[in-house]
Amino acid sequence: MHAASGKRLGAARPRQDGPVDLRLVPPALVAWATAALTVDASPGWTAGAAIGCLAVAGVLLAAPAGALPRTLRGRRPGAWSRMPVAAVLLCAAAAAASAGLHGADLRRGPVPALARQYASVTTEVEVTSDPRLTRPRVRGGHLSSDAVLVGADVRRVVAGGSSVATRTPVLLIVRTGSGTTAQAARGTGRSPWLGLLPSTRLRVAGRLAPATADGGRVAAVLRVRDRAAPDVVREPSGPQRLAGRLRAGLREATDGLPADARALLPGLVVGDTSRVTPELDQAFKETDLAHVLAVSGSNFTVLLALLLGPPALAQRSERRGLAPRLGISLRTTAVLGGALALGFVVVCRPDPSVLRAAACGSVALLALATGRRRSLIPALATAVLLLVLYDPWLSRSYGFLLSVLATGALLTIAPRWSAALRRRRVPPRAAEALAAAAAAQAVCAPVVAVLSARVSLVAVPCNLLAEFALAPATVLGFAALGTALPAMPVAKALAWCASWPAEWIAEVARTGAALPGAGVDWPGGWTGAALLAPATVAVLLAGRRLSRHPWWCGICGVLLLLVVVQPPPLTRVITGWPPPGWRMVMCDVGQGDALVLAAGGGTGVVVDAGPDPALVDRCLRALGITRIPLVVLTHFHADHVAGLPGVLRGRAVAAIETTGFEEPPGQAEFVRRQAAARRIPVRHATAGEQRRAGALSWEVVWPRAPARPGTGTHAAPARPGPEPEGPEPEGPNDASVALLVRTSGLRLLLLGDLEPPSQRALARSPAAAALEDVDVLKVAHHGSAYQDPDLLHRLSPRLALISCGEGNPYGHPAPGTVTALRAQGAMVLRTDRDGALAVTGSAGSLRVTDD
Repeated sequence: MHAASGKRLGAARPRQDGPVDLRLVPPALVAWATAALTVDASPGWTAGAAIGCLAVAGVLLAAPAGALPRTLRGRRPGAWSRMPVAAVLLCAAAAAASAGLHGADLRRGPVPALARQYASVTTEVEVTSDPRLTRPRVRGGHLSSDAVLVGADVRRVVAGGSSVATRTPVLLIVRTGSGTTAQAARGTGRSPWLGLLPSTRLRVAGRLAPATADGGRVAAVLRVRDRAAPDVVREPSGPQRLAGRLRAGLREATDGLPADARALLPGLVVGDTSRVTPELDQAFKETDLAHVLAVSGSNFTVLLALLLGPPALAQRSERRGLAPRLGISLRTTAVLGGALALGFVVVCRPDPSVLRAAACGSVALLALATGRRRSLIPALATAVLLLVLYDPWLSRSYGFLLSVLATGALLTIAPRWSAALRRRRVPPRAAEALAAAAAAQAVCAPVVAVLSARVSLVAVPCNLLAEFALAPATVLGFAALGTALPAMPVAKALAWCASWPAEWIAEVARTGAALPGAGVDWPGGWTGAALLAPATVAVLLAGRRLSRHPWWCGICGVLLLLVVVQPPPLTRVITGWPPPGWRMVMCDVGQGDALVLAAGGGTGVVVDAGPDPALVDRCLRALGITRIPLVVLTHFHADHVAGLPGVLRGRAVAAIETTGFEEPPGQAEFVRRQAAARRIPVRHATAGEQRRAGALSWEVVWPRAPARPGTGTHAAPARPGPEPEGPEPEGPNDASVALLVRTSGLRLLLLGDLEPPSQRALARSPAAAALEDVDVLKVAHHGSAYQDPDLLHRLSPRLALISCGEGNPYGHPAPGTVTALRAQGAMVLRTDRDGALAVTGSAGSLRVTDD
């Protein structure tokens, strides 16, 4: 074709191919299915499947045509041909054989048997993947401790005095304590285990256990006993050392950037997500932008686009990239593209996910760059076939499935939708981007629903908005990677330039995830996928009909926008939430505390932040809170402070007030770090302190004085004044900040998580007289059984509110506590059954409303 054009670089508009060639699709799909079914099957079944497929294929190839059924002779229209059938069977046999060999790794040697015995062993292992940190989870009042996970092959194991050579894949788990995630987010104090490179040989001692996760890829879990620096037996290989230096150079180049850019750039370029916070990670998942946080086909597509040309000019891209501008021929361009792919795989590590990204990204861009989309379907099928044969475990990978579906959508559906949009006078570049995002979302949505039990309504616009920044961030990030070793100042300058688009991507994810109607809950699992697939088809068919009526399209667009944004005035009219004139709202944040006190005009004082940033942010958005004069964190347990980023997100916060007993120290440090990042002052609350915000006023009634030096890791120095009444706090609960709030004639007492010793001391304190017969009581410690009867009798609340999570493992609220409150004449409401609770009215007409 290019020779016929008479031009060295070929025609500007190469012709499209004829009908789509689908001959390689059945072998790829059959190999995929075979690998998925046999990768963990017994050796007998795997061998039988492979031998059976080979035997049948041999018969088809060797038998005379006359001996075959007519359907396999290929002599009449519609008849099958024995060659394609034989090819399918041979691919199935190869997939079964590859799956059998990979599955045998899980049963080879003594490691599986030792794991079933939970044996303590000393091993030599070879690292096979990049170490990664687990995401801490809130468990009651604490965050789970961090752990470093390392994929490795056991090469030698010593148990019971005998040493055996083997090769068995395992997962190393190294507990590092509670501060690693915070340190990694700041780029300091990283665990030495996080610096390991693939191909490194280690000597480790620990306890083996059967594998229960990781998709069946490992034969056992090895919990490392020694948390100190790993004992290196052999250094990593030369290519891995080079890749490690490049990755370390990129980390150094991004050290001085803002938090979002520092976290995102290494993920965009080399898939290093160790700095990404759980809150940002969740935002990317809720907007279906998770592919941005890891090495994906889009990363490699951007690099090839720089070489070949922009995707929006698909049929002319040979003349718009760097290669044609420099006069490089097509063959040389192909060689450069291959070298670029090889460098991409080496730097980003030859993990299956990186190979998948390189293969699928190359296919997608090659289709766009040459304008020969139809001929690239066989190339995609070839990539799938080779990758499944290389790593049969990919056949069960949701990431692999999503990559193939998205790439297939770009090759088949997106071009037609783009052409339809252009016929409706949409600019070509916008049509191309919108069609690609919509096609990928439509095809991948059922699989995403399997994983998240949620359908995102903002995925397409968020992907479109992020797409504009993805290319410059990726190109500049790779430029920083390449210049980090020879010229670090240049790399830092490039990284600073890349930080702007990276921060834009993070802001798109956060803004999209924070919208009240960003997603719709959907049944999880494959049942949910089966329901969503026809629903998606119905929406597409309806959209096709509506596209002929611009007015109806505009009306539907406005309605969808209202559903996603949910403006508070409109939401209040439709749902009745929040009720007019609300004074206090107890947010439904699961097993934790988060309350909002109205101070008028979109202003509210927030008391505690709950365990989940998304839940407390959603509550504040529904209430229309944009200004917060004070955030009170009663104590530092995770179910009260872990949601603080959600409170601070997009709001003007004047100050944060906490208890002086700064335990647990890791969570106290988390609060200080969040405040420092936004330049919010942090101070300690002391009994007797009185403040006001508009018509709202409050008084701190506990703790009586700051904790004495030594009672908390970062406790404030003791100040002159009365000594605390009662015993020293035995833990964070006893040091909770308790508030007496006055608003519209109502008196509300918020007890934090005070335990009986502090409750008794509070009942004997000078503030006790003001606590009698309060209107509303926020029951201490989620309504646990640990309550002081005398204090409850003194309080005699009209309304008792309990914040607890549905099905929580602690039995909150305790039946005895609920009974005691009702015996005092209180109406008892709880968030696990009643949802969020709003207190309205005044002293003479107290009312409560749930959402």
